[in-house]
Amino acid sequence: MARRKKIYEGKAKILYEGPDQNTVIQYFKDDATAFNAEKKAEISGKGVLNNRISAHLMTQIESIGIPTHFIKQINMREQLVRRVEIIPLEVVVRNVAAGSLCKRLGVEEGTILQRPLVEYYYKKDELGDPLISEEHILTFGWADPYELEEMVSMAWRVNDYLNGLFSGIGLRLVDFKLEFGRIFGEYGELYIVLADEVSPDNCRLWDAKTGEKLDKDRFRFDLGDLVEGYQYIAERLGLIPEGGIIKGGSINEQLAETLDQIENELSRERKLRDVKPKPRKA
Repeated sequence: MARRKKIYEGKAKILYEGPDQNTVIQYFKDDATAFNAEKKAEISGKGVLNNRISAHLMTQIESIGIPTHFIKQINMREQLVRRVEIIPLEVVVRNVAAGSLCKRLGVEEGTILQRPLVEYYYKKDELGDPLISEEHILTFGWADPYELEEMVSMAWRVNDYLNGLFSGIGLRLVDFKLEFGRIFGEYGELYIVLADEVSPDNCRLWDAKTGEKLDKDRFRFDLGDLVEGYQYIAERLGLIPEGGIIKGGSINEQLAETLDQIENELSRERKLRDVKPKPRKA
């Protein structure tokens, strides 16, 4: 890993140059952060679980016709993904009141919203990823009207699909965050694809019967063992054997390495020929 060229390091992942100019290797760290990195910890096995859960969910999302950057899982902690131009926005879909929504509006946590709520945040750590409006996005050129419409349409479809998927295994999808990227084709055509990850790090998931929180809120608010919650989700999805692959802070690497690697066959079939983007007009 030390021999590879690092492109970027974030709170939860590191990006390295891929085997060709159109791909990137996405490495999932064990680091956990909350409150804009004011709270930090290293939690053994977190990256392994997020890698596997996100790989699975990305392939499922691609199966309903939403293009993603995910190509295949390489090993326990790494994925091969398409190189994209990240759009500096976070699209959040809320089904149940939780987190910052409750704090901002005084809504009681757990209130079921009359309809899913879509919010936009400017992806800028030093500013605390502020809440923004559609007008902000268009005024500052972070995305054009077509791109914004495409992202929101994808977010609605992802919400519909994941609600059904998680409901079928006894989990409630409270809210989630999506990020998107641009891919430019051989003749300059533009594709918007789902990027980053879809995991308990950016999805709030509660047990449908007990209401137990199984996502990163366990770390944020000291509600229980983070890995225990993530493993429970992975078990429900059928991604790891019952009993898990992490016990007492130690990963059963032999067992983890025997798990089937996840590949996005539909993504390969799209045969997008990625190229470096042409300069975009200001």
